[in-house]
Amino acid sequence: MRDADYIRRLRKSYLDLMRESLIGALNEDPPLPASKVEGYRQDYREQGWDWPSKAPSMIGRLRMENVRAECERVIAENVPGDFVETGVWRGGACIMMRAVLAAYQRSDRNVLAADSFAGFPAQVAADRNFTVGAVADFVVSLDEVKANFARYGLLDEQVVFLKGLFKDTLPKAPTERIALLRLDGDLYDSTRDGLTHLYGKLSAGGTLIADDYFLFEGQRQAIDEYRDAHGINEPIIRIDHFGGYWIKR
Repeated sequence: MRDADYIRRLRKSYLDLMRESLIGALNEDPPLPASKVEGYRQDYREQGWDWPSKAPSMIGRLRMENVRAECERVIAENVPGDFVETGVWRGGACIMMRAVLAAYQRSDRNVLAADSFAGFPAQVAADRNFTVGAVADFVVSLDEVKANFARYGLLDEQVVFLKGLFKDTLPKAPTERIALLRLDGDLYDSTRDGLTHLYGKLSAGGTLIADDYFLFEGQRQAIDEYRDAHGINEPIIRIDHFGGYWIKR
């Protein structure tokens, strides 16, 4: 019993440290100038309201904790499938997914990281309030993302990268079942493609996370349309100021 408790505490400490490091809170990583925020602010980093200079994730503490908690939940409840993110920036959320698998010593699931690794695709009318597509800091190469995984000792065969536009890569994504699907492509088409090609693979009891459902109109419209068309009525649970998720029942 004492050994099990020690492992539980060790696992929690590791994942707590991963969360704080990945969002740039551990060493108070200052924001990028494009954030237009003066210096490191704990409240901004909690909600993901600024963009760290060097840390691998901009989603903030609450959304990163949501990723970690839902990965742990589906493992505990034996929900089958891989962990998938569409739109990875520097890779932070996917690194957390891989860290959870490492902490639980699970080699039966993969992490799929899908991104153009070349910036955002064209916007459509539904993306009217998306105004940051031209920010140069949002273009992160595949090599940079791989280097971030390697820095945490988590770059291995359980991490699969899908490079290209979602409409091209997601239909042939190498996964049969998904336990956690995180949509962070921001735009209408990117969100629609993720739902169209991957939601059918999401297992019962699996989690759908919409990173910017309460922020970007394009993502919200694509999700609302898909839910209406497919009779999805599970409540969308708010994570923080921007993000939401639901569990597929």
